[in-house]
Amino acid sequence: MTITATSTSAPETERVEPEVLLDVRAISKSFGGRVVLNDMSMRVHAGEVVAFLGANGSGKSTTLRAVNGLIEADSGDIEITGVRLNEASSARKAEARRAAATVFQKIHLVPRRTALQNVCAGGFSRLPAWRSIPPLFGDELKEEAMACLERVGLADRAHDKAGSLSGGQQQRVAIARALCQRPRMILADEPVSALDPRAADDVMRLLRQLAVEEGLGVAAVLHQPQLARLYADRVIGLRDGHLVFDCPTAELDDTELAALYL
Repeated sequence: MTITATSTSAPETERVEPEVLLDVRAISKSFGGRVVLNDMSMRVHAGEVVAFLGANGSGKSTTLRAVNGLIEADSGDIEITGVRLNEASSARKAEARRAAATVFQKIHLVPRRTALQNVCAGGFSRLPAWRSIPPLFGDELKEEAMACLERVGLADRAHDKAGSLSGGQQQRVAIARALCQRPRMILADEPVSALDPRAADDVMRLLRQLAVEEGLGVAAVLHQPQLARLYADRVIGLRDGHLVFDCPTAELDDTELAALYL
């Protein structure tokens, strides 16, 4: 009798694609007749760090500003956490954009307020206007803000005035403020360009940790290709408003990278 061998190996499991938190489709923007963004498309997934590289004026920051609502794209479509902004009501659009917290190059902390008070500002969108005065923040918001400071390694400086902190510490406070917004992703517009190399490395390492450990999507405009290589999963290259490449960091080509700055 012949016995036919049967495979006992487990069936291959289908790879689950991470959730798309941001989907930018063919957006364009002009200022005074000058095209600064032309047919730009890109995505950011949960748990992913995406770095934007390119010379000044290439369209990097314009892309993020179109996402967070500081400017309106002339054409195209933007979807945040499944909400198509072109079709959403004003309230739904505002809710979707709150899911994408922004960290800027200019940190915009209130120097005379404490780190804790500055972080509490991230929760203002969930409070009535009269609760935005520091003495009226409430224990729940203060506890959440303290947890956010703990997450960025600055709980011990919670009651120090923001103006007394170093540049790198202030940027970490700004990230904690963004976390207090309860976002799904962070838009970081040149978050380290004003910092010394060590502080810049610390901030980028923190953003990477938040993506990996908290599942946040991170889109960061950078001027330092070496930081993109160290901390980004994907790199997007822009030149004169055009998308030049969008590739995994491991596949970043030095010749293509150099061409961005010619």
